[in-house]
Amino acid sequence: MPTKVEGWKDEAYGNEVRERIYEFAEEGWESIPDDEHDAWFERFKWWGLYHQRKGQESYFMMRIGTPNGVLEPGQLEVVADVADDFARGPADNPEFGGAVCDWTTRQSIQLHWIKLEDIPEIWDRLESVGLSTQQACGDSWRNIVGCPVAGKDKNEFIDAWPVAEELNETFKGNDDYANLPRKWKVSVTGCSEGCGQGDINDLAFEPAVKVIDGEETKGFNIRVGGGLSRKEPRLARSIDVFVTPEEAPDIAASCSALFREHGDRENRFNARIKFLVDEWGTEKFRRVLEEEFVDGELRTAGEDLRDEYTYNAGHNHDDGEGHADHVGVHEQPDGNYYVGLSVLVGRMSAEETRELAHLADEYGSGEVRLTQRQNVIVTDVDSDRIDEFLEEDLLEYHSPEPGVFMRGSIACTGTEYCSLSIVETKNRMVRYGRWMQDNIDVPEGMTNFHTHLSGCTASCAQPQIADVSLRGMKTRKDGEPVEAFDIGLGGGLGENPQFADWVEMRVAADEVPGYIQNLVDFFADAREDGESFREFIARHDEEALNGLVEPEETSYTDPYMHNTKMTWYPYAEDDDMGSSPAPTNGQGEPLPSDD
Repeated sequence: MPTKVEGWKDEAYGNEVRERIYEFAEEGWESIPDDEHDAWFERFKWWGLYHQRKGQESYFMMRIGTPNGVLEPGQLEVVADVADDFARGPADNPEFGGAVCDWTTRQSIQLHWIKLEDIPEIWDRLESVGLSTQQACGDSWRNIVGCPVAGKDKNEFIDAWPVAEELNETFKGNDDYANLPRKWKVSVTGCSEGCGQGDINDLAFEPAVKVIDGEETKGFNIRVGGGLSRKEPRLARSIDVFVTPEEAPDIAASCSALFREHGDRENRFNARIKFLVDEWGTEKFRRVLEEEFVDGELRTAGEDLRDEYTYNAGHNHDDGEGHADHVGVHEQPDGNYYVGLSVLVGRMSAEETRELAHLADEYGSGEVRLTQRQNVIVTDVDSDRIDEFLEEDLLEYHSPEPGVFMRGSIACTGTEYCSLSIVETKNRMVRYGRWMQDNIDVPEGMTNFHTHLSGCTASCAQPQIADVSLRGMKTRKDGEPVEAFDIGLGGGLGENPQFADWVEMRVAADEVPGYIQNLVDFFADAREDGESFREFIARHDEEALNGLVEPEETSYTDPYMHNTKMTWYPYAEDDDMGSSPAPTNGQGEPLPSDD
């Protein structure tokens, strides 16, 4: 039997939900029947809206899709204005203040504290500059990711931006692919460095070359079935298919149609394409694709570039082997520059976001791009003004030359807004990053160290592909319940992708920085000549990694460690559930209680 979610989607889904959102917005929060909340909130996701967690009733997270992370001139300023005007809640975050913009690990934008009544005006503003929340969430094509400097990279193999753009135009709002068994994540990579992270996507276009009719032709090999969630990560697998850029939309349609028809709609836990590939194998997947969904015969795969991949591969940034990320100053083919700025945990205030937009206009073309490491890139900076740009105040904090531990830090949303998370994330990772930068001696030559902090097992912070992986848990310390983390080591992508080994379980949150300090010190003493941290971890088996070093209390203090009870907002002075002002009306005023 189909799941209840499939039943809700059969009744209403996709584009048709928009009109109901307009009706609810006009009539207010109370117009959504109490017994239909779950159904409507599931449908709202297709339009980029997630209802926030318990205690924050009537408030939504809004996700804005930016294909390949590209924000065209004028768009970022509108995002900043929308955040400033509509993304302020009843309590401020002590680290970031009121309205913020979050850059995600899928090159999207998230805003919080959005009220139902404001959604029509927000949509009007976003759509006036070509932005949309359509299919930013839900069981459909998600935001297409790829190398964030596609078309701006001097060394790219093929410009993948036109392909990503065409896929977005083809499948966003397309009713034939609106209702899939689960989310559908697509990556398009044109560089030889693997910046699109195709290995962790449902469908990956990866650069390749094949002789067709006697001529070498650049295009893409196809991989399917990658993903990190549900404690069952998978690397995408080759289905032995090569396509040209012009053929990309057709093969994408065929693969997603196969998923639409054969994906599991009876068990949402098994509804991702990775489990279908597990069940069928790649040979059957290719055969069914060719026999049932493709007109004509599929080509076999071409020669790929995977042995050149350096992105998130654990290499140092100055080793001459390519990008480990896109932070820093890089020359474009036209002689101008793109500048990648490190944004700690991917969060900027509305004011900072507006300043970033103004700087992009002042020094470049106005275009800004988002990366899968929650950072931002200003493109087309005039070569004559690059030094002047680097002196701007915004770059003092969001730096193109950050410290090792600041540069590599990623965190998901956490208990601040998310109903799945069981620990605080963003503010804690900021404190971790700063403490590590101030207190850990960086080994000679180490310029790359990734710490990913995820509030639960959903893997939004992509913890399995980090040097140090942190996964939210609970434990007891000194007889008291505290927030804690499982710790994994040695994950990463690049030419030899591998997932982290989970080596320490339920480490109290205040002992994690001490563990990392001991780990880095041990690495500095025991590494072989020129060995990267990831290479060092890789030559130890799992048994050796367990207990390699010990967690330890240090001078680090954690104000959120005892946030183990459900609160309406973890940073509010009065955070008990009974103190929540939610639900509220369109003016943010508490609605009368039913009591």
